[in-house]
Amino acid sequence: MALSQSLQQKLLQKLSPQQIQLMKLLQVPTANLDTRIKEELEENPALELDEDKHEDADDMKDEFADAPDSDSEEADGSEDEYENIDVSEYVSEGDDEVGDYKLRDDNYPEEDEGRQLPFKTETSFYELLLNQLGLLKLEEKEQAIAEQIVGSIDEDGYLRRETAAIVDDLAFRQNIISSEPEVEALIKRIQQFEPAGVAARNLQECLLLQLYRQKDEGLSVDIAIKAITKYFDEFTKKHYEKIQRGLNIDDDQLREVMQHIIRLNPKPGGVVGENNKAENYVVPDFFIMNNAGKLELTLNSRNAPELRISEGYRDMLKEYDRGAKKDKRQKEAVLFIKQKIDSAKWFIDAIKQRQHTLLSTMNAIMEHQYDFFLTGDETELKPMILKDIAEKTNLDISTVSRVANSKFVQTEFGTYRLKFFFSESLSTDSGEEVSTREVKKILSNLIEAEEKKHPLSDERLTELLQDKGYNIARRTVAKYREQLNIPVARLRKEL
Repeated sequence: MALSQSLQQKLLQKLSPQQIQLMKLLQVPTANLDTRIKEELEENPALELDEDKHEDADDMKDEFADAPDSDSEEADGSEDEYENIDVSEYVSEGDDEVGDYKLRDDNYPEEDEGRQLPFKTETSFYELLLNQLGLLKLEEKEQAIAEQIVGSIDEDGYLRRETAAIVDDLAFRQNIISSEPEVEALIKRIQQFEPAGVAARNLQECLLLQLYRQKDEGLSVDIAIKAITKYFDEFTKKHYEKIQRGLNIDDDQLREVMQHIIRLNPKPGGVVGENNKAENYVVPDFFIMNNAGKLELTLNSRNAPELRISEGYRDMLKEYDRGAKKDKRQKEAVLFIKQKIDSAKWFIDAIKQRQHTLLSTMNAIMEHQYDFFLTGDETELKPMILKDIAEKTNLDISTVSRVANSKFVQTEFGTYRLKFFFSESLSTDSGEEVSTREVKKILSNLIEAEEKKHPLSDERLTELLQDKGYNIARRTVAKYREQLNIPVARLRKEL
């Protein structure tokens, strides 16, 4: 087949680099926005923080409203642009006192001043273990083995590494020849550390380590040790009748023993804080307040500093514009300055557009779920999908999804991820559509109010929901129960 050439026209949707960066900026949560701005400040010398106090929020002026589109007129080093450099728009009259973008609210300056992200300052789990290890009198070899054991302990406090594997690690990585009995002896000593139950190989050993420390607290502890030692499988499956028959105890003793065991900690490492991370704290992106029955939405902008174009760079352009002789080096410098200023303009505008998108999206969510934000009752939540908010805000569904997945709102009833307010619909007997979140809330309330000695089965829960007018199948009830992290009826049984 012969080769041939032809002309074709086609339409393509292609995102510019600026649009891609804007989408990424939109996904950045408030807690990390400050870091993103610092990165931009380091990369672009034409962008700087406005450290001066502005007199009035009404003095804001968009100095970049007439700036050229970065996609169409960005400096590209072409010959025409090089020979005809126009800096008039950067050095226009009356531009000496430029009203830069303000990204903070000057109405309440005292709330922004001195605000910092919270950081944890507690001792980590591994630091706690190493501190206790330092109190033991160990030889150099034993110290190295003990440190290897501590380093093998998981964050929840369990030692899941096999003893033989620890011996191999010591031999291959540290050239220390040891034996399994030697390692086991040090594991026994580490198991006496705080918190109780640390370095256990499984849940059964973890519970026993804690019970052995409570031996002096009465007969019920001795019975609990026997129950965990001989009837651990029955305990995990809540077959209390078998435990009672095997230990030959009455109902009161069984209840006392089970209460003793339930108070034990199945994850000893969890009682000690993790490493200091700001991400452990939720920094809300929005605040919704109920002001005499009227909801007020505000955006948390404390991590968005006031940005402006560097005065030094503007002065350079003014000097170039006033100069009569313009050599090649000056033209190259001016082209570089224009590129950096255009980039700074775009970033400031992107921050402003980010805030506008966040506010419009959250406002649409607040209007849709108005009753919930007034009362805090989850049964007031209405069915809502991404398409509903996209239609109200005239935004793309993907943009709404980016906002919903990474942002939080603080209300009088708690702090919620925006994704929490989105749910599918379910029909009632009357034909009305209700949120699946409402059904889950009613299901959770039914389980909380059940008699714990005789918990409700999925079939019974289905009947109760159908009696309330919800057309729902048993498998759907089971799916919602699992999504709520609620176990089956047998495992919810209590004495």
